Amino acid sequence: MAEIESKVPDIGGHGDVPVIEILVAVGDTVKKDQGLVTLESDKATMEVPAVADGVIKVLKVKLGDSVSEGAVIAVIESALPSPAGQSTADAVLPSPSGRGAGGEAAAVESARPASNQARPSPQPLSRGERGSEPAPQAASGKQADIECQMVVIGAGPGGYTAAFRSADLGLDTVLIERYATLGGVCLNVGCIPSKALLHAADVIEQASHASDYGVDFGKPKISIDKLRGYKDGVVGQLTKGLAGMAKQRKVRVVQGVAKFVSANELEITGSDGKTQLLRFAHCIIAAGSQPVKLPAFPWDDARIMDSTDALNLAEVPKRLLVVGGGIIGLEMATVYRALGAEVTVVEFMSQLMPGADADLVKPLADRLKKQGVAVHLKTKVVDAKAQKNGIACSFEGESIPDGKLYDRVLVSVGRSANGGKLDADKAGVLVGERGLIPVDAQMRTNVPHIFAIGDLVGQPMLAHKATHEGKLAAEVAAGEKKEWVARVIPSVAYTDPEIAWVGVTETEAKAKGLKVGVGKFPWAASGRAIGLARTEGFTKLIFDEDSHRVIGGGIAGVHAGELISEVALAIEMGCEVHDIGSTIHPHPTLGESVGMAAEVYDGSITDLYIPKKR
Repeated sequence: MAEIESKVPDIGGHGDVPVIEILVAVGDTVKKDQGLVTLESDKATMEVPAVADGVIKVLKVKLGDSVSEGAVIAVIESALPSPAGQSTADAVLPSPSGRGAGGEAAAVESARPASNQARPSPQPLSRGERGSEPAPQAASGKQADIECQMVVIGAGPGGYTAAFRSADLGLDTVLIERYATLGGVCLNVGCIPSKALLHAADVIEQASHASDYGVDFGKPKISIDKLRGYKDGVVGQLTKGLAGMAKQRKVRVVQGVAKFVSANELEITGSDGKTQLLRFAHCIIAAGSQPVKLPAFPWDDARIMDSTDALNLAEVPKRLLVVGGGIIGLEMATVYRALGAEVTVVEFMSQLMPGADADLVKPLADRLKKQGVAVHLKTKVVDAKAQKNGIACSFEGESIPDGKLYDRVLVSVGRSANGGKLDADKAGVLVGERGLIPVDAQMRTNVPHIFAIGDLVGQPMLAHKATHEGKLAAEVAAGEKKEWVARVIPSVAYTDPEIAWVGVTETEAKAKGLKVGVGKFPWAASGRAIGLARTEGFTKLIFDEDSHRVIGGGIAGVHAGELISEVALAIEMGCEVHDIGSTIHPHPTLGESVGMAAEVYDGSITDLYIPKKR
């Protein structure tokens, strides 16, 4: 008998990710790849799998613990050791050879230091470790209704980018989308409509405080139908533009639900139930994810909402409960509070937005409190019952809400990948228990001519990550020798104030024992922030103490999402403190706070007085 450790695999550079569910107990018999615990980052959930068949001998974590990549979750007593002494969790990490799933060596576009680099998406197991791969079905032998060089499944930001880039590179391309319009979740029921509503919320908030400096607009009158129409108009303008670009590129768009028939065939079922057989040379799977629906809630009642329902803006409830204090939940809390709802937020962990540093979240938490939003941390909903007069909820935890009855409940606790809904096993594609598809640094699955991108290849589940992955997959399929070499991927919460961060966080640096220094510039000393009457924010940069290179940064304040790109670029370029501090930023701007944060670290700041340490 061998004792094998199950460890946390690559989770997209996230650190201190909370354990929200324990799926097994000591003494349980488990199968290889069976989920042991569930983790939740700011936008998604994932399970840590068992590395082998066996019996759970030791559980190393408990509910509420925070873990990072490489942390031991459990010890399994198994009759058979894992291949080459390596756990499944270890095996999905990128190999140093840079080889694609097909075995060919890929030319790396640029070298990156190991530290401070965003890990490529997980790679498939090597050929000697692929015992769990499904055998592909034989080709149907039927005449195809559609034939193409490239087919892309899913028309979200990653999917349409992949399709458009494929077409630009000369591949005859088909784009399959289940909905009537292109753009996927992000454009139709996610990123774009939420930002349209957040803009409206921002205008309401600004107008409410304009009287502080002598401009009184009075109480706003909100037409919910007109606001919904504005949001739909923004979405419509963009989807129309995408349809036009697809036509210009001669990308054939097929509406329907695609499932694999074999390694080179798909069956597409239209809304009328009719099917078409498509035969392809290359495929990029970009089928995305969907909101996690916790079983404690009566989902057959329209008053229980996921993020899509919340964006439909059916009404403004008098009392709204938001379950989950991550980015999506807090963005919707911002919208509905501005529209007049009494909002309560419950979060299982000890802080809002667990993926961000606590100091970044504090300005938001303080502002929510002033606005009357009730935030309850270390608390969860254990039961929800639909009644005529509302949704009755019961809680457990350290901070129980006073109210127990709500007009509507928004459940926003992450998203789950759609990889398991495509019959990918019929193509021989390996799919994990949680619907995640392992890929290599070229976005190839274990089947060399089939690629996967976006939410269904893992964290972080962000549109801008999917876009770059889609372009890369298309270029590799067209014969270009490239790999995923992004050092960092920025995250933004479009709350009020906005919170943005990129690279190594202070929390992560501390957990990993990294020797870092921090330069932090408070917006209370920013002329631009004072003029905007929004001085609660700050900008901070995190530097490697040995090289003085910037390896991370965070911004809390209005327009933080617009400002974080400079920090991301600085990390990508390997900038040192003097590169940033000596770059002339326009004055007065919020952007100059990035340069001033570098000056704080360097000790050359003149806009603050910081006594030198003796």
